[in-house]
Amino acid sequence: MSQVVELRVSYRYVKEHPWVAQAMTGFLSAYFMESPEFRVQQYFVELESGMHVWVCDIPPTMKVRSLLKRLQADIPPCHCTHTKTDPPARPQYVIDCQETESPAPEPSENRA
Repeated sequence: MSQVVELRVSYRYVKEHPWVAQAMTGFLSAYFMESPEFRVQQYFVELESGMHVWVCDIPPTMKVRSLLKRLQADIPPCHCTHTKTDPPARPQYVIDCQETESPAPEPSENRA
């Protein structure tokens, strides 16, 4: 029995890399050619959050993390999180910008 999951890309990530939404659609289409049990049911942009969302049927033998690792090799550096949801909600995997560390404050020259 297949599992239905949501692959989501944040508005912030798409804004920084506008080509990513189209690239993901192409990647997922190619993945279907490789594994016909995998299917994209739906694609939409969530109006409230601006997230791009792909609703996918994942075969039971397929690991979502493996799919995401392959995807991450084709897109700019990102951070992927698994958002836990309660049934009947679908599991969500969110791709977002990598958090950049703030530069360390300059040491003060006027230390006592």
